[in-house]
This record gives sequence, structure tokens and C-alpha cells, in this order.
Amino acid sequence: MAHVTVHREEIELDSPTLIEGLPGVGLVGKIAADHLVDALDMTYYASCHCDGLPEVAVFGDGDRSYEPPVRIYADEERDLLALQSDVPVSPSAADDFATCLTGWLAERDATPLFVSGLPAEKDGVPTLYGVANGDAAALLDEHDIPAPTESGVISGPTGALLYEANRTDLDALGLVVESNRNFPDPEAARVVLLDGVGPIAGVDIDTEHLVEQAEEISKARENLAKRMEEAQEESSKAQPIGMYQ
Repeated sequence: MAHVTVHREEIELDSPTLIEGLPGVGLVGKIAADHLVDALDMTYYASCHCDGLPEVAVFGDGDRSYEPPVRIYADEERDLLALQSDVPVSPSAADDFATCLTGWLAERDATPLFVSGLPAEKDGVPTLYGVANGDAAALLDEHDIPAPTESGVISGPTGALLYEANRTDLDALGLVVESNRNFPDPEAARVVLLDGVGPIAGVDIDTEHLVEQAEEISKARENLAKRMEEAQEESSKAQPIGMYQ
């Protein structure tokens, strides 16, 4: 049965904010969530066992333990959650995954912050846009996050999550940032953290290490990015929809 298993019941959260880190265009959400977990030393809190997720084990360098591929980390003091995924979510499983996760978030009165890369030829600092439903829209106005400048669609698992949140009346936000189409984009992830996650969640995030390690991060994520490129339909992304499309 699809469910999310909480491993640290002693952690108490009060209407937390969740940052989604599924792999997508530029791996923006994944890089942002990974950095957040490391920078804030967040605690492994829960694991996702939703229908359609790969039944695989993930292990790290120099670590004898292994974990499920989609995990949720928590920071009790900041009322913050981060979803960390080491695998892409198949489009055939996106609906089931969205239903599973959204129901769990609703039970905890959480506000999800979903992240999507917008393939673009960047000129300077990547531009960040925000979309929202319900009362969450006020957060975008409060923190001066602009609306998109053209019509578009957010596809893939992140699009399914936004769709399900809207269908079930769960207040949710979507951050869309200009990003590299084919390679990991730590710069776009930094913009998401500084201009989106930080103000909305009310947390101070040090991104200097992210900038310093941009080349290392790019190399470490290239294999996953290549896999995403080979299976573009599995990638969460935002893209414009022309007037006549």
C-alpha cells in the first residue's frame, strides 16, 4: 500500500514548509534540496513508499548503510522539510506518487514549495518566477517574487504534484527558474534558495559553498543529468506554450 513512513516520531513540526527536490531540468530542485539538507544538517525523517517508485537501495561513499531512493528530511527548529530524491520518477508513476505525497502533506498542514527549471539561454543571473494556488499566492506577493512573463506548462512529476495540490485544495507554490537545458545548474539552484526558499520559509541559507563547489557539483550530477536527457519525458520542467500550440 502506498504510504510515507515517518522514522522520527519525536520530531514535532507545526505547519511546515516542504522543499521538493525531484530531478528535473538543470537538476535545479535536486541541487537545492541536497544543499539545504547538508547546509542545515537536517535529520532523516521519513521515506516515501509510493506506488511506482523504483524499488532500489541507495548507498553513499564510505557508508555501509543504505536507504530508499526518495526521502524526507526535517529541521524541527525551522519547521522545514526537504524531499530528496536520488532517482527520477517515471511519468507512468507521477499521478500515484503525487496522490501519495500530497495526502501526507495535507495531513500535516504543510505548504509544499515545488521547483522546476525553465530551459533558457540565460543572460546574467537566472530569473525566478512564482506560481501558486489558494492562500499561498500571498507569499509570492509578500516576497516580491514575480509572476511568469509568458504562458507555460509545468510537466513531469512536479507538474503532477502541483496539479494534485490544486485538485485537493492544498495550498502550494511553484518556483520556476531559468536554467541550463542539458547540464546541472548550481547557479539556478542558488537563485531558488536565496530568492525563493529563504524568504518564503524564513531561513538564512549559506550558498557560498554551493558557488565554490559548482564545478564539483556539475561533475557529480552529470551522470544523472545524462539519464534525464535520455528520458526527457521523466523530467520535471517548465516550458512556454505558444499562442497557437
